[in-house]
Amino acid sequence: MTEQQTILDIKDLTTHFITYRGVVKAVENVAYDIRANEVVGVVGETGSGKSVTVMSVLRLIRPPGKIISGRVVFRGEDLMSLPEAEIRKRIRGREISMIFQKPMSSLNPVFTIDRQLTDVIRLHFGLDREQARQRALENLAAVSLPDPEEVLAKYPHELSGGMQQRVMIAMALACGSSLLIADEPTTALDVSVQLQILKLIKSIQRRTGFSVLLISHDLGVIASICDRINVMYAGHVLESGSKAALVESPQHPYSQKLIGSVPDFAPREKLAQFKGEIPDLLFAPEGCRFHPRCDRAEAVCRREVPELIEVAPDHKVACHLVTALKNKTTALGT
Repeated sequence: MTEQQTILDIKDLTTHFITYRGVVKAVENVAYDIRANEVVGVVGETGSGKSVTVMSVLRLIRPPGKIISGRVVFRGEDLMSLPEAEIRKRIRGREISMIFQKPMSSLNPVFTIDRQLTDVIRLHFGLDREQARQRALENLAAVSLPDPEEVLAKYPHELSGGMQQRVMIAMALACGSSLLIADEPTTALDVSVQLQILKLIKSIQRRTGFSVLLISHDLGVIASICDRINVMYAGHVLESGSKAALVESPQHPYSQKLIGSVPDFAPREKLAQFKGEIPDLLFAPEGCRFHPRCDRAEAVCRREVPELIEVAPDHKVACHLVTALKNKTTALGT
């Protein structure tokens, strides 16, 4: 598989939560892809739909949530059309692995690491316990955990948060997945440990060639290891492109504010500030969902949802102002 081949293609994915108060439109027509051998980031504030999107991809949405429409094409197969039993046996945890933001709640506190890691390996590969244990030791060593034998004998609470997260990464590696989804993998960790985990994910990705989908509210984390970035806000993808395009030349007002608010990318005395808060998606704004907080919003922004259009090679933006400028430039060029 070459670098330019698409391994996962999310097309017009919509997921709602049906509550007694009404419909929460958590994800609306989300579309982005992941290519082989690359790290793709999804960044946005809490409540932007980042995690709901990947939970939908893995078909982990449960009532009151419901996947309304869309396609998720993984290696040429639409995951939305596969039976649940096949998703569970062949895709989830085997071809697509996921590590969560709180490893202490992902690992079972009553079983040793040995039991949990070898059970996963035996489930997917049909190995006996000793063979599975040898593979578990190899994978713990691959994530730079000292003394894998000792780690296997421990319970989760006997490990630090960083060590627990390394165990989760080892579990994902053990299955030989071609796609790793990391949902806020550094949130509950100390700053120094966060950097170690990010470097570990990137080094393993380079060594093994799998693809990574990294989700975070922290643009600094995303920019540190991602090749391409998707910016989400209130259930919509507002901008998508290479790291260079998003960091050096953001087009959407939200992306510009997001980057301008990070000290690593903007002078501290000129840091951008957001007004207002992300909307309650039970009462999602009409038109562009960012317009109530946008300094440049016009009447059309309040009426119509902007289409995600290509403004440059591998750079897409959903903004009426950008669309109008592109149309004007095109007209002048003709």
